[in-house]
Amino acid sequence: MSFRPGKYLALSGGDYSKKSPAQLRELFRQTLEEGMHGLCYSAYEEGQKPGDNLTMEQVRRRMAIIAPYTKWVRSFSCIEGNEFVPLAAREFGLKTLVGAWLGKDKELNEQEIEGLISLAKNGHVDIAAVGNEVMYRKDLTEDELLGYMYRVKEALPDVPVGYVDAYYEFSHRPKITEACDVVLANCYPFWESCHIDYSLMYMKQMYQQAVQAADGKKVIITETGWPSQGQDYDGAEPSAENFMKYFINAQLWSKEEGIEMFYFSSFDESWKVGAEGDVGAYWGLWDMHENLKF
Repeated sequence: MSFRPGKYLALSGGDYSKKSPAQLRELFRQTLEEGMHGLCYSAYEEGQKPGDNLTMEQVRRRMAIIAPYTKWVRSFSCIEGNEFVPLAAREFGLKTLVGAWLGKDKELNEQEIEGLISLAKNGHVDIAAVGNEVMYRKDLTEDELLGYMYRVKEALPDVPVGYVDAYYEFSHRPKITEACDVVLANCYPFWESCHIDYSLMYMKQMYQQAVQAADGKKVIITETGWPSQGQDYDGAEPSAENFMKYFINAQLWSKEEGIEMFYFSSFDESWKVGAEGDVGAYWGLWDMHENLKF
């Protein structure tokens, strides 16, 4: 049912033109079952949103669902129950990329930084991510972010520390790139209106731009994905078919080239509609009720 990975992936990905919907679903399932490097962990159940407290029970339940398919898990926060994510990951033998969520609230930032340092000192963090897209959102100044990064680096000399943002920010902000032990780049062809047929080629270009900015440091793709339904974003069309094509292409390329990639995301989360429109709710491999979509 599969195609030889190296045959088509050089440019735009697999040739799916002769595959029926049932064959595409089979290939998607096969690709998933072969496993992936990393997965972004979606914690919030239907009716929950950031700021709500998570329980260890719900975190563990969702971790049990995804654990057979991934080697690493990425979390986004170290407070309000998100600190349970790396603990649960360890229970299932997974490695962790643990993020401190930074924003405009200095008090919460302090809690996040202290939480990240504490988790790492207790052995639950393999890579520490200080902030996620705060330059893109303009929530902090560059100097404020660098202050947090160097503070974490000083506290955790044995843990690689990085910052997560859109791939192009590392070209624009050399001081931040210099502060990173590892460059953590988000690559979303969808959000740049890319047609599905060219999406893999575009993601490769995004990745290469981050590699050039990194100047020899490791680059990890910390987020990439495609929504399974919702409104078109110019040339980018959300659909079940495109979701599966993108996932298959991304995973095969990741394995072929040895690129460390965290796929976004594990579960659908309807709270994201507020920030991203209706597509925000449909990035998960599993739906909001924890059923595998395809």
